[in-house]
This record gives sequence, structure tokens and C-alpha cells, in this order.
Amino acid sequence: MVSLEGFEPAATRSWDFPRQVAGTALLVEAGVDAGLDVDVLLQGSDLGPRDLADHQREVTAAQELRVLRNLRNRAPSVTGGSVGARYHASTFGPLGFALLSSPTLGHAANLALRFIDLSFTFTIPSATVDSEQVVITVDDRGVPVDVRDFLVQRDLTAIGRVLQEIAGGGLAAEHRASTSESPGALRFDSSWLEHPLPQANPHAFALAEAMCRDLVSPRRSRHGIVEHVRIHVAQRLESGSPMPDVAAALGLSERSLRRRLSDAGTSYRTVVDEVRHDVAEDLLAAGTLRVEDVAHRLGYAESTSFGAAYRRWTGHAPSQR
Repeated sequence: MVSLEGFEPAATRSWDFPRQVAGTALLVEAGVDAGLDVDVLLQGSDLGPRDLADHQREVTAAQELRVLRNLRNRAPSVTGGSVGARYHASTFGPLGFALLSSPTLGHAANLALRFIDLSFTFTIPSATVDSEQVVITVDDRGVPVDVRDFLVQRDLTAIGRVLQEIAGGGLAAEHRASTSESPGALRFDSSWLEHPLPQANPHAFALAEAMCRDLVSPRRSRHGIVEHVRIHVAQRLESGSPMPDVAAALGLSERSLRRRLSDAGTSYRTVVDEVRHDVAEDLLAAGTLRVEDVAHRLGYAESTSFGAAYRRWTGHAPSQR
């Protein structure tokens, strides 16, 4: 529970973390509602409509920023607040379910800060208690200037929207507008911190929190170039994840990419192999695809090649999983 002395700090102060595609999909949704074509909104992002429909797809922060800039350039009337209002707890996947099932709003607030890198934020939030008011502010340092105001308003509006949703209504959050000296803030009565949430469920909360830990742990164990390469490889698996394509998406030459991966203690082939293994396990666990279809999804021309790789990874055939 949150004490009156304050909240946990956010798990990271950097916004350059991988994120699920749902936040990007909401930007595209807002653009389509404003009359833009999906292809226009995705231009230069290396994403396609299939990526938006894949709820497990991860994107880089740079890809989301590319889509946001397309939206801002083509539909300047779309505001950050209007996009933030499209967010729901369910948008955040396991984190959203953990928020909904938390015992109190205070527990939920600390949970969100603890797993902030499972969100879509670019402006890192922090919270304090001041004169019986909870004050939520966001840190916009390092956020690109051309989209900073938009993202401050989007992120604060999304926070307020989700807080109201998980509280079951009734929470009145005052939204202080941004100024040249402050990026804005949300305020609400601190008595809400101990407010029991209507969907609180200790068993569901424990399960959702464990899922959050499982999702975030491998992300936090990888850093920088390796994580970015993994995301771009995963987006191109069916085509074999050609190294020139991934290097170009990252703005690097193949030689530079090889060197940077070597400096990180790995290689391009190793990263592709690891991504294929992880995706194979997810697809086989779902049980909805034939082994041949899984092989195709992973970029193998023949299922026998996938079978050989899977035996190398696990010691048994994919059909024996």
C-alpha cells in the first residue's frame, strides 16, 4: 500500500524501451478516424497492417514515434488528449489486468510504476502526496521536441483515464495544463489511495503480476542494440529476417551492425536463432498451427529445417512438445 510519504520510483527513467503494438495501433486508429489511410500512417515505420493486428507484436519506441509524426504531419487537429482518451486498462495487456485486480488504487499506482516499461509512455511519471492531494507529474526530458507536447497530453490523459476506469468511476482527477515551465500534472484526493477496487481479486492479481514479471525480465536483461535487433528480426521472420533489411531499419550498415552486436557479445545469427526459438515455443504452445505452418512463420523453407533446429534447441522434435 502507498504511504503518505510517497510512491515507488518508476522502474526506468528512459522511454526508449520495447512496447507492444497496441499504442501504435491507437495512433493509427485516430488517424483513420481523421480520414487518413493506414499506409500513410505507417509510412517509414517498417510496420504493416498485419503487425497492428498481432497483439503480441513488439515495436521499438522509434517506430511508434514514426507513426506519431505521420499522424501529426497529416492530421494536426488530432490532439494528444484525444488519443490518450482511447486508452483502457485492457490496452496494457497483463499489466492492465494486474491493475484492475489490485486490492486498492494505491497498490495499482505502485504496480504501474514498478512495471512502467510494460506501458506505452514516453514521459516517465512520478507521484507524490501534497496536502492530501496525489500529484502525478511526468518527466518529458529527452522526448523529441516536435512531439513533446502531444505526448505529455496523451500520457497524462491515458493515466487519468485508466485510474478512473479501475476505480470504478467517481474519481475526479484535475488535469493541470502544461506551461513553459512545467509539463502538466494530474491531481486527485489522496483518500482514493486506500479505495478498494471493484474488481480486486488476489488470485487474479498474483497471476497477472507474475505474467508482468515474466514479460519484463528478459527485456531488462537485454539492452540497446540487441533488443532493437530482436524486435526487427521478429517483425521479419517469415521473410527470413535478412540482415541488410534489419541493418537498414536501424540506420546502420551491415558492417556496423555486426560490430555493434559483437561488442555486445553476440552475433546476428545468434539473435535470429534466439528469436526463432522463442517464437516457436509460443506458437507450438498455442496449439493452433501445424508444424509446417510454424516453420513457415519462422522463415524456414522446409519443415525439416525447422525440425532440425528445434531438436538442436530442445533435444526433441516439435511434434513431441
